[in-house]
Amino acid sequence: MLSSSRVAMHAKAQCAAAAAPRCAAPSRCASVTAAASMAPTVAAAASPVALPSRKSSARAPRVVGGARRAGASIRRAVSVTASADAKPFLKRTCRLVLEDGSCWQGFSFGATGTEVGEVVFNTALTGYEEIMSDPSYKGQFVAFTCPHIGNVGINTEDNESSKCHLGAIIIKDLSKSVSNYRSRMDLDKYCKEQGVLGIWGVDTRGLTRVLRDYGSLVGVVTTDMSKSVDELVKQAKGWSIEGKDLLSVVSCKEPYEWAKGTTAEWEFAPYAKGSSKEPFHVVAYDYGIKYNILRRLASYGCRVTVVPATYPADEVMKLQPDGIFFSNGPGDPSAAPYAVDNAKALLGKKPVFGICMGHQILGQAFGAKTFKLKFGHHGGNHPIRYNPTGRVEISAQNHNFAVETSSLPAGVEVTHINLNDGTCAGMVWADKKAMTIQYHPESSPGPHDADVCFQQFIDMMKAERGMKAVAA
Repeated sequence: MLSSSRVAMHAKAQCAAAAAPRCAAPSRCASVTAAASMAPTVAAAASPVALPSRKSSARAPRVVGGARRAGASIRRAVSVTASADAKPFLKRTCRLVLEDGSCWQGFSFGATGTEVGEVVFNTALTGYEEIMSDPSYKGQFVAFTCPHIGNVGINTEDNESSKCHLGAIIIKDLSKSVSNYRSRMDLDKYCKEQGVLGIWGVDTRGLTRVLRDYGSLVGVVTTDMSKSVDELVKQAKGWSIEGKDLLSVVSCKEPYEWAKGTTAEWEFAPYAKGSSKEPFHVVAYDYGIKYNILRRLASYGCRVTVVPATYPADEVMKLQPDGIFFSNGPGDPSAAPYAVDNAKALLGKKPVFGICMGHQILGQAFGAKTFKLKFGHHGGNHPIRYNPTGRVEISAQNHNFAVETSSLPAGVEVTHINLNDGTCAGMVWADKKAMTIQYHPESSPGPHDADVCFQQFIDMMKAERGMKAVAA
């Protein structure tokens, strides 16, 4: 097996060899050339002999002059053009250049131009549309480890926000055909509409090994082949996602109401009713909230008011919520002190629940610190242990930062642990009526193991009303 350093060195060498066309099937090219030079019956005649139609009843003319005996088969001179295109293979039209100097050549699809962002890999086998439309990927490029992307096209129901926020997607094979009854367009057209750069033909396995071993790297994806690798490396080195507040960038600008739950066709949770005589009013901070989070809250009987990331805590309390939700979102949690201040002001007043970025914002409000993971957690197959019962959940995850457990104050219980690296995946501070989850219980895409977290939040609000809890 090649080491990650040798994989990166190979990628660097690709740019140097870009001018020389590569043959994807050299044996095929060789056989065509050999056939053209060795076939004895091929004549390069200027005017080929016309062959009689199969439908014609006329016999072929007999050869005279003793060249052939009567009844012998007639050999016809047929000109065959044994042509081979001078450039029979696709020209590479797009590059991914990483800050370590490696260059990954590929083919462009979707939008054209140049984008810079942090490159992460996602191990999910399904749900590329949901991943692309997740606002938490703002400022990032996603390299899919699943080799075939685009095979089910794009539909109008599975988007997780109103637009794509990521800068580019990096894939091995772009499906040439689309096969799904819900599809409305192919991936290439969708990326063009959304302004997302796509590059296919990349060795995503090799790229993933580099990111896994050396950590997430900033990269530049460009269709401008005139730019030198050195220029692109300099551009990558001049950008970082750390210290960037992206919550206010992707958040809504004005409050709005959400009441649409999961449709009956897709509902799977036994406790989700979709309605209630006395629905709980949840105010949700939008740091880049996914539609399916809102659907799950509504399915569990909540009336949801979504507010911008910067919405003041006192204005939230004026809305008279039964509970307050802190959503997922992109970027560095330490770069949004206004969000932490609002969370501090709301702790203990009403039941609160945070997912992903919300988990990190509440962690800081508790008094803890956050830190950047080596390559983050991105995928639909991460195992989580729920400490109170020992239950193991397979979870969907998408984050690059984590809460430092050693900095948590007394009274905060770490309820969930990521079994891959031991990081904090969930907390409860009972005295402050707060619970958090680092991953995505709403899935979309991913397994439904953790959907019970929504029922636990409902139970916290029920307790405030003196009602009986349901979930364990």
